[in-house]
Amino acid sequence: MSAPSTHQWFKSSYSGGSGTECVECAYTSDEALIRDSKDQSGSSLAVRRQAWLAFTQALQDGGMAQH
Repeated sequence: MSAPSTHQWFKSSYSGGSGTECVECAYTSDEALIRDSKDQSGSSLAVRRQAWLAFTQALQDGGMAQH
């Protein structure tokens, strides 16, 4: 069993209402951490913070259109 996380995790305000399709994020000084909200003791994905911010900004701007 993993030790409890000391990171401040948060869910997107756009998460599904049923709670079945949600990820949580937390920031460190260098990274954005992403995990499945239904498996909080499971593994998380670490992404460079600037890359994550660029990704989420592109989503907000509509720059990630489906092809």
